[in-house]
Amino acid sequence: MNLFGNRGRHRADYLITGSWSAKAAIEAAKYGEIREVCPRVPGFGALPNKETWNFDPEAAYVYYCDNETIDGLEFSEIPQPPFEVPLVCDMCSNFLSRPVNISRFGLIFAGSQKNMGCSGLTVVIVRKDLVGGELPITPRVFNYRLQVASKSVLNTPPTFTAFVVEIMLRWVEDQGGLEKMDRLSKAKSQLVYRLIDISNGFYLCSSHLKNRSRVNVIFRLTDPHLEKIWLAEAKELGLIGLSGHSSVGGLRISLYNAISVSDVNRLVSFMQNFMKSNQECTLSTVPEK
Repeated sequence: MNLFGNRGRHRADYLITGSWSAKAAIEAAKYGEIREVCPRVPGFGALPNKETWNFDPEAAYVYYCDNETIDGLEFSEIPQPPFEVPLVCDMCSNFLSRPVNISRFGLIFAGSQKNMGCSGLTVVIVRKDLVGGELPITPRVFNYRLQVASKSVLNTPPTFTAFVVEIMLRWVEDQGGLEKMDRLSKAKSQLVYRLIDISNGFYLCSSHLKNRSRVNVIFRLTDPHLEKIWLAEAKELGLIGLSGHSSVGGLRISLYNAISVSDVNRLVSFMQNFMKSNQECTLSTVPEK
């Protein structure tokens, strides 16, 4: 709603790479013309090959989702739209997990519920020249021009959530900043993926190797009937929240900043022990640094 009036065009390009970007396109289509940049990969098992991307130089903006939590896919590079078309990014699930060159974007938005604290707040980083092109139907509370003019207090803000976000930002800084968060994200995800990859098919990850998310590891068991047992035994050990999204099922390990390497070592140890009842496979956990 805020960008469809940008550049005098009411159409936008969307990179559909998973469930959330697909949902975003459906919602955006209520307010303007939506064009898919490339064919969708069947089952969202990988990011679309760049050779298939076809951007519209007249688009008001290009949208993509940096990390698809349901499908376990994450961009390792920032897409480059042509002709200075503004790039819009949904970073809800991997914001604050790695350094970001914000100068490459027209707009970034991220909810607070993953790496910034509790739910109820959305961070929007928008380029100044993109403010003011909203559609007339844009509600005041979602109007970026009004929010900027009121210094983000157009209405009563979620004070406690903002307080928690401040605490989390200080914590990230104290831990070593975004560079440290990135190193930890890679280390944690590699621990899980390494076990999956040497399990001889006991654990199955359908995400393409080059596109695997550092944040959300999506996988199944060879025997789907074992998944309920796996979840029940994990729960007995205090390992919870491991079910896949309700739309796809399976299993999902979310490795947000609050999850430590020792937490992941404990989970990997459980996964290894569970697997040993079916086949022999060993993997030593690594000490937390």
